[in-house]
This record gives sequence, structure tokens and C-alpha cells, in this order.
Amino acid sequence: MTAVQGTAVDIPTADGVADAYLVHPADGRPHPGVLFFQDAYGLRPHLRAMADRLAAAGYTVLVPNVFYRAGRAPVVPLGEFIDPSADPTLWERLGPLVGSVGAAEASRDADACLGWLADSPLVDDGPVAVTGYCMGARLALRVAATHPGRVAAAAGFHGGGLATDAPDSPHLGAGNITAELYFGHADQDHSLPEEQIRLLEETLTAAGVRHTCEVYEGARHGYTQADTPAYDREADERHWSALLGLLKRAL
Repeated sequence: MTAVQGTAVDIPTADGVADAYLVHPADGRPHPGVLFFQDAYGLRPHLRAMADRLAAAGYTVLVPNVFYRAGRAPVVPLGEFIDPSADPTLWERLGPLVGSVGAAEASRDADACLGWLADSPLVDDGPVAVTGYCMGARLALRVAATHPGRVAAAAGFHGGGLATDAPDSPHLGAGNITAELYFGHADQDHSLPEEQIRLLEETLTAAGVRHTCEVYEGARHGYTQADTPAYDREADERHWSALLGLLKRAL
């Protein structure tokens, strides 16, 4: 396996300074950039491990703390294993943080992160990819729409709220997207009901966006997160195969 090197970095943004995790192959050469968006539990050891695996495949990966406006990670301290059923206050603390990252905040943060990647000697001069999990899938879809000249591929896994009736729903930017998209939906996911899955698919098709939307049968919301009860090893490995295949095609 390719050796990787990870470090903490700070990304200046329009709203402050976002702490982030950067990891890349240890050869010191530039590689295609990947912007990796967290789930609602935030930047933590498991996400760093996921980013390390992605970097070992030949990419320079940036994982920003999207809750940086509320503090440096961990904004909400979590144990090694995250079980919401054992802590009834967890979502009382996380909910406002998730709600604080709307379309405008996501666009400003993407400007900063993509600009930082463009300036990094560890990132090659080509386009970048974006991947996201849970709330990060929404962010990935938004960034693909707001930065079409920069993003060649975007993926989202067990995402929620991708195609709602809100005036700023992420799917409404489909007409701007030039990237190839991949979504791996969980079929046991109250945050993305069947009607939203159908609307997302119909909207992407009507806009002529290259995309694949798959429903992972039996998978729960959060199936990629090994530090939670929702983890599903088979679905997680399927996600890695789909993600790496997308990146290889696009980058």
C-alpha cells in the first residue's frame, strides 16, 4: 500500500479560519485533489482514516471542519464509538451545527477550500473531485453546481435532503453541473425518502448530467461510518469501489 503523510492545516475563509486535515502520498509529488466533506459527527479519527485510504490510492485529500464557525474540531467531543441511542442529548448539540451550514456558507467555504487546493504544490493542475457523507453529500452536490469549471467528479453516500421542496434544495443546481456524479443511497434512510431519490434522478437526467444513482439494499443511513452502529462492511466496500472507479474515470 502506498505510504501517506497527513497533517493538520488551516484554511482562511471569508468567515474565519477552517481547521482541516490534509493527507497525500508520501512521495511529495503533486496528485489529483479531492475535497472530502464530513458527516454530521464531524472531523474525527475515523474520517481521517477514510481520507488516508483515499490518499493511498493516489490522491491529495483535504477534509475541512465545516463546523469551524463554532470552533475547532472536535466541536462536539465524541467517544471512540458513537452511539446516539446511548446519548439522548447528542443530536440536541449536533442539530444546530448541521443547520448552520447552508447554501451560502457552503459556497464561501468551497471557494476557500478549492482555492487552497489550487495553490498547493501537492495538488496537480487538473480538475478536482468532491466526495461527501450524510450532510457532506449535500455539500458535494452544491459544490459541483457552484464550481462547474473546477469539479470533474462528485460523489455522495447516505446523503439526506438532496432533493427537497426548499427554495435552495441542492438538486436545483443540476443545470450548472458539468461533473460526473455518483450517489450511493441507503434504502433504510428517513432523511432521503423514495420521492426525493426519484426527484433527484429525474432532475439530473433532465439536466443532462452524467450520473449514477444506486440504492444499497439493506444499508442504513451512515453505512460507511465504522465508528457507529450503522456501519455495514459490505455496503462500505461497495462505496469504496464506486468512489475509486469514479475518481479514476474523472481525474
